[in-house]
Amino acid sequence: MEPSQRLRAGAAEVAALRTLESVDAATRARRDELRAFQARRLAFTHADLLESPRYRTATRFFLDELYGVKDFSQRDAELARVIPTLTRFLPEAALETIADAVELDALSERLDLATAKALVADPAIRGRPVDDDAYARAFRAAGSRSDRERQVELVEHIGRALDRLVRHPLLGGLLGAMEGPARLAGLAAMHEFLASGFRAFKAMKGADVFLRTVIDRERTLMGRIWADEPDPIGRAGHR
Repeated sequence: MEPSQRLRAGAAEVAALRTLESVDAATRARRDELRAFQARRLAFTHADLLESPRYRTATRFFLDELYGVKDFSQRDAELARVIPTLTRFLPEAALETIADAVELDALSERLDLATAKALVADPAIRGRPVDDDAYARAFRAAGSRSDRERQVELVEHIGRALDRLVRHPLLGGLLGAMEGPARLAGLAAMHEFLASGFRAFKAMKGADVFLRTVIDRERTLMGRIWADEPDPIGRAGHR
């Protein structure tokens, strides 16, 4: 599928998922609680990267812009409008990266909703705060391991693509030149998403160690959850 087609399909899916039509109030509340837990979990797992002068900006980009709990509805609406412009002005590699980000967004929405439903449906954890054990139990109940693996794979794809794109001789200047027009056109959130990713990876001056660290940790944690191991998040040595 062409990047522009992937973008249109993904943007439509994300917009539909975020409306939460036909989703009851209990599931909505659990989804919000789940996302807050996931943000804390990611900050715990990658605390050293957040403290690193070299890696903190890129880590913040991943936690805030790809796994974030903030409201992305403005960015979603802007994306639907800006797709024709993006396809005219950005190189195909940049379009593929944005398409991966939108696919990740949609997949994360689906998995978060399925996990929230599991938190509501399972009598063993219903009504409990979302802690490590409740999260792991709902994570397993929410479904496909292949979807979880695809989620991590997309994070790696996006990171490696950004690392390549920052070496593009014209892209940084193009993003800088687009800031004013993007704001005037009502596309500020989309522009900031693109520009912040570019800045974060350019500042690292090489993302290989960062990406291998993040991906290895996330895959290890996922394996521990699927194996139903005790202390799946690895907090025992930090208490």
